[in-house]
Amino acid sequence: MSKILIRGAKVLGGEPQDVLIDGDVIAEVGTGLSAEGAEVVEADGKVLLPGLVDLHTHLREPGREDSETVLTGTRAAASGGYTAVFAMANTFPVADTAGVVEQVYRLGREHGYCDVQPIGAVTVGLEGKKLAELGAMHESAAGVTVFSDDGKCVDDAVIMRRALEYVKAFGGVVAQHAQEPRLTEGAQMNEGVVSAELGLGGWPAVAEESIIARDVLLAEHVGSRVHICHLSTAGSVEIVRWAKSRGISVTAEVTPHHLLLTDELVRTYDPVYKVNPPLRTERDVMALREALADGTIDIVATDHAPHPHEDKDCEWAAAAMGMVGLETALSVVQQTMVETGLLDWSGVADRMSSAPARIGRADGHGRPVSAGEPANLTLVDTAYRGPVDPAGFASRSRNTPYAGRELPGRVTHTWLRGKATLVDGKLA
Repeated sequence: MSKILIRGAKVLGGEPQDVLIDGDVIAEVGTGLSAEGAEVVEADGKVLLPGLVDLHTHLREPGREDSETVLTGTRAAASGGYTAVFAMANTFPVADTAGVVEQVYRLGREHGYCDVQPIGAVTVGLEGKKLAELGAMHESAAGVTVFSDDGKCVDDAVIMRRALEYVKAFGGVVAQHAQEPRLTEGAQMNEGVVSAELGLGGWPAVAEESIIARDVLLAEHVGSRVHICHLSTAGSVEIVRWAKSRGISVTAEVTPHHLLLTDELVRTYDPVYKVNPPLRTERDVMALREALADGTIDIVATDHAPHPHEDKDCEWAAAAMGMVGLETALSVVQQTMVETGLLDWSGVADRMSSAPARIGRADGHGRPVSAGEPANLTLVDTAYRGPVDPAGFASRSRNTPYAGRELPGRVTHTWLRGKATLVDGKLA
């Protein structure tokens, strides 16, 4: 059993301490620690966090290995400080059976860069017509607890109600992609001043907000859990805040790109900024930051959506929607939330590790950095600043909106149950 001594790390941004890893657990946290034969990592005041957990990742395998695979996606995750990711169901074939979710789960176990927890589809083929094998996926080796048709909205209220009723039996959660399809037909970007000036089809905020309003009421009626994927508007924040005030069991996520980027970038017509839901206004961005700070929005989730070059290097209307995000998420959160004073590093640990692990029932993740806990950890050089270089990404895809943009912070080390997956910024 190997020993690792992390010396002088700011645990959750606090005073420098030493952390001793023995095998797959944290053996001791304190000052002046020593251990015979231990590998020493000089942290030099870097911030030590519990390993990050992403509740919303697209790994594309099976079926779209030209975009990403479980191996490349988990390598990207380790590079970004993640020790667990939840893989969305919109693969080919769709992860709507026990067989497919078990395949994804086992691929994650084989590659070992982070834990992979499959998300099961809510409906067969993501078609919104018939419930998928929710119980069988939960009882499979993958132990699925989160279900989503992400990429498509479960727009049929009866189907959504039945899904909420079904998962309640085993403490599961339905993660909704809130997009009323009839209100977004032909939509290309946020509906507003910029879309009017550019002549692009508008994607109204109400298309998101109306589904969230319906689903929190359904969750209340059924007494079940609903999770809102990639919340993006100020109005959505107010609906979730109201629902929580009533005691409704709703949680919500925001993506890093919705915390930083606005629809003004669409003026470039660069398809790298085309995403679902679309980039919104500065007012929305500020509302999302405040909601993440006050806990109305529970977590940051990347919605890591890799695409091959040809699917993004084309005219705007034909381009695929989505951005890669695993390797830049923590940097964006540092810039938008920590450096603005809205969150401290303890808050970041909650929003990017503890809370997503709790929502997804990811046992062993999101735990405190203390003796006896699993050694799932990430070490961050918060003083670093530098431009984003997609050529250095571990992801198979390069569709990042941050290419050339200077961002703060760099993950230097990641440990999964005491085993280094990233060392000095390089994959182990």
